[in-house]
Amino acid sequence: MPNLLSRYATPLTTGLFLVSLISGIALFFHYGTTAFREMHEWLSLVLILPFVQHVWKNWRPFLAYFKRLPMTLSLGLCLVTGLAFAWPAITGSASGSGGNPAFAMINIIAAGTPGEVAPLLGRSEAEVVDGLKQKGFAAADGATSLSEIAEASGKDNVELMATLTALKAK
Repeated sequence: MPNLLSRYATPLTTGLFLVSLISGIALFFHYGTTAFREMHEWLSLVLILPFVQHVWKNWRPFLAYFKRLPMTLSLGLCLVTGLAFAWPAITGSASGSGGNPAFAMINIIAAGTPGEVAPLLGRSEAEVVDGLKQKGFAAADGATSLSEIAEASGKDNVELMATLTALKAK
């Protein structure tokens, strides 16, 4: 078995890298996201196995790279580049452009007042306020944001959105 793994380490590394490369490019350009996302994630994880086998098979030549400047520079550049992309999320200074768009939309709606959100629901401001009060949002009024109404009523945005969805369905 080790001989079989040793024989296929480089070809599998190459093949899985190509799959990761092609699916990664497709994901970057938002092409076929549904088809490529899971494939990219799982097969990129599978790529670790032949990579480790390849490094193990070529351990001495691999170690020799660390005695020369190109490996140090390359690894340093990769580390700095990775940190540059991750830094906003690590430090909490991200602009909010990432993440699930549905959650971003929930926060946008929750920041509005009943009067601002009423047209989205096909209701009047009074109907939205009354509907919220009927569902236990006692602090509901036309001048307060929906998230403040939920907080003052001891509820969260999930309950708020469920109530607004029910108002839309009526």
